[in-house]
Amino acid sequence: MSDMNKTFMVAVAITALAASAPGASQSKGSDAPAGMTNFDLVRAKVENTTYRGRKAVKVVPGDGVEGDKDMLAVLPGITFGDGTIEVDVAGAPCPGCSEGARGFIGVAFRVQDGNERYEMFYVRPVNARYDDQLIRNHATQYVSAPTFTWRRLREETPGVYESYADMETGAWTHLKIVVSGKTALLHVNGADQPCLIVKDLKLGETRGRVALWAHISTDAYFSGLTVR
Repeated sequence: MSDMNKTFMVAVAITALAASAPGASQSKGSDAPAGMTNFDLVRAKVENTTYRGRKAVKVVPGDGVEGDKDMLAVLPGITFGDGTIEVDVAGAPCPGCSEGARGFIGVAFRVQDGNERYEMFYVRPVNARYDDQLIRNHATQYVSAPTFTWRRLREETPGVYESYADMETGAWTHLKIVVSGKTALLHVNGADQPCLIVKDLKLGETRGRVALWAHISTDAYFSGLTVR
């Protein structure tokens, strides 16, 4: 399959899901209704909805999922190595969540080994406009699951794998991820320059799938995903 066809396929996949009947949901292993994509779901469900005037996919916790857990909705039918991923995300803390909730939302790439190993960029929208510069500097984050968590990276190499970028909690935020070999760049809201540069991707020069990602404390919406 050509790169152009792969791009078209993934763009259609996410658009078709968002365009289906509002309120439809899907659990891992279920038969998807017409027009929906069979995400490989990890601790998650997906729902079609409209958010701030746009058709979107909402990722929500799976049945019985609670605590400090993340959610993955892995796209089928594509293996990603080098290229560009773009998506609009909107993240905000769920009602009633702890004070530590920051609207964690992002994209995992080169997902492999049963969806347990992956590289990822995500954002913390609440931090972006916090009245404290140190907290603002934690607005964007790179991690490499399962070994290189945000906590380990912050403790061992402070400031290297996270940075500031302006965004509004709950608003649509455009993420662009450019990957080449062991290097990945994160651009936020159409900026020409990346806000975060990683030149030593921890999984090395690998290939894998692409996934929507959010923490279960987040109201997480996604729209307009393309993979090239």
